[in-house]
Amino acid sequence: MTSLYIIIAYLGLLILLGFVTNHLSKGTSADFFVVDRSIGSFLLLMSMFGATMTGFALVGSTGEAFSFGIGVYGAMASWSGLMHSAVFFLIGIRLWAVGKRHGYLTQCEYFRNRFESKGLGYLLFPILVLLLIPYLLVGVIAAGKFLQAFTKGMFPEQFARTLADGSPHPLSGGLPPELGGGILCAIILFYVFFGGLRGAVWANTLQTTIFMITGVAAYWMISQKLGGLAAASQAVLDSDFARPRAAREDMMGHGKFLTYCFIPLSVGMFPHLFQHWLTAKSAKTFKLTVVAFPIFILIVWLPCILIGIWAAAEFGPLGPGQSTNGVLGRMVEGLVKSPILSGLVAAGVLAAMSSLDSQFMCLGTMFTNDIVVQKLGPNRLTDSQKVWVARGFILLIAGVTYALSVVLMDTAQVFALGVWCFSGFAGLFPLVVAAVYWKGATRAGAISCIVVTIITWGILFYSDVFAEKLPGATHSTLIAGMMPVTLIIAASAITLVGVSLFTAKPSDTTLRKFFT
Repeated sequence: MTSLYIIIAYLGLLILLGFVTNHLSKGTSADFFVVDRSIGSFLLLMSMFGATMTGFALVGSTGEAFSFGIGVYGAMASWSGLMHSAVFFLIGIRLWAVGKRHGYLTQCEYFRNRFESKGLGYLLFPILVLLLIPYLLVGVIAAGKFLQAFTKGMFPEQFARTLADGSPHPLSGGLPPELGGGILCAIILFYVFFGGLRGAVWANTLQTTIFMITGVAAYWMISQKLGGLAAASQAVLDSDFARPRAAREDMMGHGKFLTYCFIPLSVGMFPHLFQHWLTAKSAKTFKLTVVAFPIFILIVWLPCILIGIWAAAEFGPLGPGQSTNGVLGRMVEGLVKSPILSGLVAAGVLAAMSSLDSQFMCLGTMFTNDIVVQKLGPNRLTDSQKVWVARGFILLIAGVTYALSVVLMDTAQVFALGVWCFSGFAGLFPLVVAAVYWKGATRAGAISCIVVTIITWGILFYSDVFAEKLPGATHSTLIAGMMPVTLIIAASAITLVGVSLFTAKPSDTTLRKFFT
């Protein structure tokens, strides 16, 4: 139980963080929502990286590499390293400058004023919430599945499980995933509730430090347990199940690989990253993030991908009651034998899944400023009332997310869910590019772009997630060998440009406000 006690200590540290950040709070809405725009280079890098490295990056990538091999690194990690830094430099700094100049707190507020349309803000809000829900689910499901695999056998009487034929379940005695995911969700909710975005920034910095160090340690310990890098690689080559994945034989076509480059564009429209950008003290604060982000991605993703491939040789095909979501937990539990080191590694893995804080925080901020304040007027609520409205909505979203995670815990694949979430946000990327760089982008063009994007995404998402389960379904997720995000972005961009060319342009006052 030593390793479990270490996990409990880590979670207790997060609770303590909530008390500390609440004590440091100035009690103003600006402090609660954007930390008074006072974050320096190091905290910006660590908090933004922590906000993007979810269970998708660790649990999802390991499971996907187990199924589809080394190509997962090139498809997601290499493209992300390039695209994320480019978006931060080309989009993030400009949005920060406009946000600071005009006091913006949310994306909806920015787009509403940029395109002179209150209705656009009301349209965009529910869509951003809809797209963020899968992102939140990724964190809760990944945490639950990891803890179940990691703690198997620790509670043989309390959480005994059997398969349909009456034989013991491979994960019998482990924490039920619903319980593990719920515990992590509740603790994150605690420090966000009391500490606001400062709590999220500090927690993400702590978590990024922990999971990067322990991730590398887990990679080294697992490789040593397998006999070293050469022996682990040879075991993959000797395995009929793992070898095709290592060689990427028939696992990923060129069109699919190339069009994965569109998925990381999603960071340009993540509402929680927009809010993190606004916390920066100055434009120079972004320099470290732009330079270091690709290096950090390499440090996190490469070990996870290799562990996934090694797991394919170690385990072979998954048996009844097992899923790829539990691969990382099984490798850590089975091969990191020191209870202390195992507990530290598990705490590090959970740290990477704790980016729920930023998503919860941005949803509370958007609801308060883009719905409640817009309806009641800017001066009807005090700072304290705005903070409590945000807290109430955060509680609501957390409850909805947890309820959905319980329903989907045994069926949703973390990697696939994350890809669909990112594809939706990437589809809106032409909107933010046009808003920042194109004076000719119009209100009608922006609204049409949003509507077409969500309809296209919804149809393709339904086709992949639900229609394939219908009798006789034979569809493929790929479209002409390309990822669905390609069609979503194309439809979004063509609609935005086409409608904008034939509709009324923004006023000169608005253009001077945003382009000078």
